[in-house]
Amino acid sequence: MLFNQDNAPARMSSQALAAIRNVEFELLPRPLYSSDLAPSDFYLFPKLKEFMKGRKFADDEDVVCTENGWPEDEDQKFFYSGIRTLEKRCTKCISVEGDYVEK
Repeated sequence: MLFNQDNAPARMSSQALAAIRNVEFELLPRPLYSSDLAPSDFYLFPKLKEFMKGRKFADDEDVVCTENGWPEDEDQKFFYSGIRTLEKRCTKCISVEGDYVEK
């Protein structure tokens, strides 16, 4: 089993790393932060922005409820596509030796 480590402090603690080793996951380290490799930035947020485009909301709670329900309405292909895109971006990042990967 592979664990895609995002280097967040909570997942870099000695306890978290010990738990990852304990379940015998293979750790895949990542750069500290790179928006071109963060699925939320290059895949989820643009898709959410498109979903929310043109909608009218009564109040902040309406926005939150709509946003929270959005991922549940997406099918398995949507999330698979995001992972495949991440794989392609990571491969490109490796080939350009860590330089920024836009598309």
